[in-house]
Amino acid sequence: MARSERSNPKIKEAPGKGARKPGPGSRPTTGRVTPKGGHQVAPTMSGRYTPPVPREVKVSPRWVPVLMFALLLGGMFVIIANYLEVLPGNAKNTYLFVGLGMITAGFITATKYR
Repeated sequence: MARSERSNPKIKEAPGKGARKPGPGSRPTTGRVTPKGGHQVAPTMSGRYTPPVPREVKVSPRWVPVLMFALLLGGMFVIIANYLEVLPGNAKNTYLFVGLGMITAGFITATKYR
């Protein structure tokens, strides 16, 4: 291999620059993809979110968590008692639906707790 064919390790081309030169009549590119003056942000807008100041602190009454736990534990008790056949009428699907309904009502009450 001739010495002129070898590349000089000290001279490197810039990344993205190919050996092709723009032809006559073509404009040189600046690398910009979007046109100038595109999306502008209003100078008064802040990039951070500021939550609104609460008017008052909401506190749930004492009966809300009591009702929530009563419904959750009561529904669980009804389902377990149904499987143990402790409830009258042996094991019935009605008791399962009552227990699941109580648990669902307990979860709905839990969403109201503050």
